[in-house]
Amino acid sequence: QVQLVESGGGLVQPGGSLRLSCAASGFTFSSYAMTWYRQAPGKERELVATISTASTTNYADSVKGRFTISRDNYKNTVYLQMNSLGPDDTGVYYCNGARRFESYWGQGTQVTVSS
Repeated sequence: QVQLVESGGGLVQPGGSLRLSCAASGFTFSSYAMTWYRQAPGKERELVATISTASTTNYADSVKGRFTISRDNYKNTVYLQMNSLGPDDTGVYYCNGARRFESYWGQGTQVTVSS
């Protein structure tokens, strides 16, 4: 059974940091590109950062220089280090694993940036 379980979300003050984790099981993690998405209230889901099977990374312009995506193929886990958080970073963060025509989603973890 495929599972993606996000963790690490919470309430943080502006300027703070959080590290999200996404633990994968039920598929060959190292063969999948992994992506973090987020969805703010009333907005569409948007891509935040992606990491390929070769660990090539790409970021949304809004998070470049602040967020870092990484993966550990031994632990079947992808991470998102988020620094200098601002209110616009508030939303539910989702983990996605994709390969060809296969795509798996986690349930999401809430990140709230507020003073």
